Parts: sequence; structure tokens; C-alpha cells
Amino acid sequence: MVTRFELRPAAFDEVERACVQHGELSARLFRYPTGVEAIQLSNRRGSLVVLPYLGQMIWSAAFDGVDLTMTSIFKAPRRVRTIAETYGCFAFHSGLLRNGVPGPEDDHAAHGEIPCAPMDDAAIEAGEDEGGPYLRILGSYDYAMGFGAHYLARPSVTLRAGSALFDMAMEVRNLSGAAMDLMYMCHANFAYAEGAEILQRAPFTPERTRVRRQVPRHVAPNPDYLAFIEELAADPSGSRVLGAGERYDPEQVFYIEAPETDADGETQAMLRRPAGDAFVMRYRPAEFPKTVRWILKGADQSVAAFALPSTCEPEGYAAEKAKGNVKSLAPGATAAFTTRLGHLDAEETRIEAARFAQG
Repeated sequence: MVTRFELRPAAFDEVERACVQHGELSARLFRYPTGVEAIQLSNRRGSLVVLPYLGQMIWSAAFDGVDLTMTSIFKAPRRVRTIAETYGCFAFHSGLLRNGVPGPEDDHAAHGEIPCAPMDDAAIEAGEDEGGPYLRILGSYDYAMGFGAHYLARPSVTLRAGSALFDMAMEVRNLSGAAMDLMYMCHANFAYAEGAEILQRAPFTPERTRVRRQVPRHVAPNPDYLAFIEELAADPSGSRVLGAGERYDPEQVFYIEAPETDADGETQAMLRRPAGDAFVMRYRPAEFPKTVRWILKGADQSVAAFALPSTCEPEGYAAEKAKGNVKSLAPGATAAFTTRLGHLDAEETRIEAARFAQG
């Protein structure tokens, strides 16, 4: 049985209120002092905070006593139209018509129009399926531009009982009579952890872990930064373990080529922390043919986005179009993307790391 609770912005205020209890799972509503509505989804292992009307981004996540979220200058989300104006969230949807950092030929916002989109509606679904009891946040956004694109985006976030993993999904349907460009990335901004080791289903070779050598216009390079790029281009294994961080300011970006998959068509990447636990990303390369890595350890923001599943690389529309990385969605067609992500405790990490060792 599935029960759906329709939400309205008026239901949120600065006093946190219980909304749904579903076994050990709960949903609580509140509003940040900045005016942004939020839903806290919790189970016995932790919680995440979702912004149902602001792109359905996940503002924060903490499980097993570990904060998963990047550090930034933003103490609370802001109701803005571009992600750079509130760049402190744990995860956001990037795309959908445009994506990445705009290049010299582009006029779009960084990461496209969907990250901070004003969602049209929101709901909470309580149910149980083969994976057990769950709470799911639903929403939709009808994008329409005169003489341009028209699509319906339906994002969702699902948390299950007893698990520190959760699903972040996006479904987009082309409502236009013409084909639409499609560029999508699940942009999960995990916390930087000094001494953490990256485990991935691809070797750390120049061909399979490829460093970005072109410096984007938002980065001010210095000689050490440029030397580090050349060092990593020759031997990417130097990026397997995250150091103290000085060499990741400015950022470094990598492209993970052709990660291996399991019998179900999934691949996995982990960031194993010195304490023995890990952050994890699971996804299907059939949905996400590209994997991007973004590492930054700066004074104002720090992030270890060790696996960003994507349909494209993040170099902006014109560059990705030239590379053949912009998908075309036919009139009436639907595309769907799901990423499972979150935290593994030390024992779960030991089991998953052993699977990596087995190949």
C-alpha cells in the first residue's frame, strides 16, 4: 500500500513540525530563516534535508554520525535562480537543456536551469516494496519557453528503513513537438576527507582516469597547479589518496572512462575514509555514459565529488555538442536516471572493498 501526502508551501514555517511517521522513517517540515522550505527525512541511521521547491536539491546529509556534505560559505540555502548563489548543498540535479561550466561560445548559467528551479508541486509518499519500507519525496517542474523547449521534470529522493543509502532520481519528458537537447548530471558534493582513498571500477591509468588539462575560465591557475595537472596526466594514481589539500586549490577534474559493471549493469565508486567507513555512489553507465570527478580543497569551499554520473562532460554546451555528448530526446519521449548514494559503516565498507579486490 502506498500513501501520498500532498504538500503546500504554507505548511512550512520556522518551527519544525512532524509530518509523516512510517515505522522508523519520519518526515519533518520546516522553513529556513532565508525563507526556503525544507523536509528532513530520517531513519535510525541518520537524516537528509531536501528542499522540495528549490530544484529538489539535497541540502545536507548525515548518517552514522558522519556529515556527508561539502563545506562552504553558505550556512543556509537561498532562494535564487543559479546554483553558484547558494553553492553549499550536498547534491543537486544539474542540467537539463544545458550543463557544465559555460565556455567562450556559451551563454547559459553554470550547471543549467534545473538546479534551483522553482518546483511546481511537492509530495511525500510512504510505502513498502521489495526493498522494504520507504519514504519518498516527489515533485515536478513544467519548463516552458516560448519558441523553445517544453519539458516536464519529475525528480525524487527515496530513503529506506535501516539504510544509510538513498536514491536520487530524475525523470524528464519532452512535451514539445520538436526534439530537445538533454544534458544531465547527478552532482553529489561529498565532504573532503584527508587521507581518504578512492576505489573505482577503472584503473588509475592515463587512459582510464583522465585529468582535465584545459583550464576553465573560472580558475586562476598558478605554476604549481599547472605542474600538478601534468603530473596527474602522466600518472593519475597520484590522485587515488586525498592529501592535505594544498594541491587541490584550485580544483582538479578527472574523467573516468568505461568503468566496469556488475551482472546488473551497475558500477560503484567509493571514498574510503581513514576511520574505515566510506562514501559511496552506485549507478548504471547505460544511463550515465560519463563519470566526472571534481576535487577542491579551498579556504571557502571544500569538496570531494569523487564520482559524478553524467550524460556529458562539464565543459559547457558548445564544447559538449562538438564532442557528441549532447543527447536528443524525441517529442513525447521520456528519459530516466537513478543514483544510489550515501554512507557505509566500517563493516559495510569492509565487505564492499573486498568486492573491489576481487575485481
